Amino acid sequence: MAKIQMKTPLVEMDGDEMTRILWKEIKDRLILPFVDLKTEYYDLGLPYRDETNDEVTVKAAEANKKYGVAVKCATITPNAQRVTEYHLKEMWKSPNGTIRAILDGTVFRAPIVVKGITPTVSTWKKPIVLARHAYGDIYKNSELYVDGAAKAELTVTYPDGRVDTKLIHDFKGAGVLMGMHNTDASISSFARACFNYALSLKQDLWFSTKDTISKTYDHRFKDIFNEIYEAEYKTAFEEAGIEYFYTLIDDAVARVVRSEGGFIWACKNYDGDVMSDMVATAFGSLAMMTSVLVSPDGNFEYEAAHGTVTRHYYKHLKGEPTSTNSVATIFAWSGALRKRGELDELPELVAFADKLEAATVGTIEDGVMTGDLYALSTLENKRKVGSIEFLDEIAKRLA
Repeated sequence: MAKIQMKTPLVEMDGDEMTRILWKEIKDRLILPFVDLKTEYYDLGLPYRDETNDEVTVKAAEANKKYGVAVKCATITPNAQRVTEYHLKEMWKSPNGTIRAILDGTVFRAPIVVKGITPTVSTWKKPIVLARHAYGDIYKNSELYVDGAAKAELTVTYPDGRVDTKLIHDFKGAGVLMGMHNTDASISSFARACFNYALSLKQDLWFSTKDTISKTYDHRFKDIFNEIYEAEYKTAFEEAGIEYFYTLIDDAVARVVRSEGGFIWACKNYDGDVMSDMVATAFGSLAMMTSVLVSPDGNFEYEAAHGTVTRHYYKHLKGEPTSTNSVATIFAWSGALRKRGELDELPELVAFADKLEAATVGTIEDGVMTGDLYALSTLENKRKVGSIEFLDEIAKRLA
């Protein structure tokens, strides 16, 4: 069988630990036999990021802007323990945070629903899509340790010489201090991305912050969303029969848990990080959560919504068997290939992405699955398989 041809390369961002092991296996077993794969490769594994002083992450993001579509493996955001373990020059920032800041996009995450896996929240009947703002806030913060009595102030200096200063805290002893920011332009991009996505899915859009406490920062998000909705999207939403509404983050959590799903929930950066993990786990597994970063310029970056599966990686290094769920990583590849096919008008590449996803879901619904899903599945005839055997089972169905 002739391989499916590509016109434009994908930007391929390799990653760390167990997901890096599976990344190569997915390519070798599920993609390369069928697609004449073209990629521009960037190694975002922690050792090479350290070697390049993290310049490779910036170059990968710029390549994403050049080619339009990227696929990314899970990567390590180092803490102090990782600095020691990997002998790093410094505690590099999150590569996802760097990429999202450069692309200034919105992350949309949705659970992969399969027969036999019942959501923990009994009322949920339909997937819940998390829309996460992907710029600024705590991910681009500045922090200080205050080592004694001190007065901390927030100061803004304008080009015309004006200075605005506000007292943050009058420290009587040691403590910690953090400053973070966002911009009207990025918040506006976030809002439009959410409204457009809601219209494309014909689903209600919920947006939540905590403006009762953060009366300037969070309230600015609320105001911009409302202004853009009223001026640009209200009529289209009414014609589509869908709703936009704002509520406080704590109220949103209560509403989400009582809902049946089937809507888009837009959150600020950190809120979206936490809530997407909650939604993914309640639907079954973090490894069953798709994630795509959409920039205002129409660039796309597909990735899994989970980490590098460190515990399984250490078992792998010891030669012990693993049963690692690779579904979200497979769907990152299928999502990127589908989008590449759509942009380059290659229907056969789009069809391949659809078949890859169908084969993956079909394998699980046939009762063949990794350990995390085996523990959750209500199917009667189910079988737990190892990391590689799971991929081989998908490959058989795909072929």
